[in-house]
Amino acid sequence: MRREGLTLNHKKLFRHYREEQLSVRRRGGRKRALGTRAPAAVPQEPNQRWSLDFISDTLDDGRRFRILVVVDDCTRECLALVVDTSLSGRRVARELDRIIAGRGKPVMIVSDNGTELTSHAILRGQEERAVAW
Repeated sequence: MRREGLTLNHKKLFRHYREEQLSVRRRGGRKRALGTRAPAAVPQEPNQRWSLDFISDTLDDGRRFRILVVVDDCTRECLALVVDTSLSGRRVARELDRIIAGRGKPVMIVSDNGTELTSHAILRGQEERAVAW
């Protein structure tokens, strides 16, 4: 219709679509979560919940490095900062074992779904330690 020189607003165009029974429709909006999410419970004592995350940066020569950050959510204490150019799941499991040996095991560990945290070594270690993930 535009090529034929007709100018249409969206209402008139939609009416033409309905009259011709065309199947192409306007795209819907963004899907949003239904309902409201309950806020996460705030831990009341140390070793109740630890948070794991990765941060990364680059050196002057362009090489990347990553830092594993382990934080106790109750005390806001940083339990470990592990820096390396590559942190595998096996290395993360080993560092968690080292922290647990010195401090005791947490009730729960919270993390995002990073590739390092979904490896076989992490999942097996989590089951052996009986820590909720």
